[in-house]
Amino acid sequence: MERLTGLDASFLYLETGTQHLHVCALLILDPSSGGYSFDGFKAELARRLPLIPQMRRRVYEVPLNLDHPVWVEDENFDLDYHVRRIAIAAPAGRRELAELVGDIASRPMDRDRPLWEMSVVEGLDDGKVAVVCKYHHAAVDGITGADLMMHLCDLEPGAAKEVPDQEWRPEPKPNDWQLLAEAVVKFPTRAGIVGMLPKTVGVVAGFAQRRRQNKTGMAIPFSAPRTPFNLAITPHRAVAFTEAELDAVKEIRSAFGVKVNDVVLTVVAGALRTYLAGRDELPDRSLIASVPVSVHESTRHKAGINKVSTLFARLGTDIADPVERLREVAEANRGAKEEHEVMGADFLQDWSKYAPPNTFRLAARMYSSLKLAEKHPVVHNLVVSNVPGPPMPLYFLGIRVDGMYPFGPVFHGAGLTVTVLSNNDKLNFGFIACKELVPDIAALADAVPGVVAELLAAARTSG
Repeated sequence: MERLTGLDASFLYLETGTQHLHVCALLILDPSSGGYSFDGFKAELARRLPLIPQMRRRVYEVPLNLDHPVWVEDENFDLDYHVRRIAIAAPAGRRELAELVGDIASRPMDRDRPLWEMSVVEGLDDGKVAVVCKYHHAAVDGITGADLMMHLCDLEPGAAKEVPDQEWRPEPKPNDWQLLAEAVVKFPTRAGIVGMLPKTVGVVAGFAQRRRQNKTGMAIPFSAPRTPFNLAITPHRAVAFTEAELDAVKEIRSAFGVKVNDVVLTVVAGALRTYLAGRDELPDRSLIASVPVSVHESTRHKAGINKVSTLFARLGTDIADPVERLREVAEANRGAKEEHEVMGADFLQDWSKYAPPNTFRLAARMYSSLKLAEKHPVVHNLVVSNVPGPPMPLYFLGIRVDGMYPFGPVFHGAGLTVTVLSNNDKLNFGFIACKELVPDIAALADAVPGVVAELLAAARTSG
């Protein structure tokens, strides 16, 4: 038994009927590398489960929700529930597969079971097989999700990863009275939130001082312009995906002396600018992205799964010239990172550990039902996450991975998320949005190759 940290638990508390806080990944597999059968796929997954004990854990809530839930092994674990087989209707190309992923992402997860699912999709028009992996954000973040996937992947086909030879026996179910007693004993420590106030005041004062000195810093929340996807969201999701050559992105990075993440944000900004301008909806102020930052290497917190902070970045969508936009994004990122370091790696986790479960749940439901996201200034326009992936070819349960596309959650007031993952020699872009707010999301993905080509052409003439 292991208690969820406040940050992990917050992804449960903030979930509503329209705001699903799971993440998805689409894997395109090439069976020609070693053959495929659904029964063989499921058998190999079952064989590797001892390497990933968290895949048998479910959430168990404390009576009266007086403390954060605990992870316990599911005594009724049933692999058949978690692994589904889907035959997609022909002809099934990229658009049809994206529609299916959107449907899967639209469905909430059953909290009475371990919080993961895999849907194996057969019948693609190129003979390949797709796997849609779905995990709750309480159970994975970018780094832990990548670690989990590595237990399911090999560096060559046909590899038989060693697995402990022992029979699995679930741990005993927690005692409700013991959990309740522990919650009551811990309750007074929640007064420790008072100790966070001086630190918070200090952080805000530091930001204000930097602004008075006219230093470039983090974009200010609640100052973003409103776009069509900055409204309350529905439960329905639409997705699209595309890729770019990683070598092209690195060439752009080297030519202009910036970082890969600067190029990624600039490409996303260019796609957004093309998309919004084509619909006569481009604001005259820059869009602001919330950018998750992994703090696994710098946090003092050892417990928990999600070790993440966030910064707010201006995307330069108000700048027409792509090179000028890239330089503006790079400069803004430098300032944002400096302020993020002042804030500290643990600021978000320190605050979240005091999150009262019932209060957070009630607040999330009120915010959702009253559509409050439409009644205050826009906090940020979208989430853009850049996750480093494996630089070599991978074989998922023995089958070669041809593509790996990530999709994060979307939120009230920010109904679009872009997640980018490097894999082998590609940079894979996953777009996910509230379907009603971005009904033509494929146009965003379709804009990416042109934006990369424009930056690459400028890079090759910059010398």
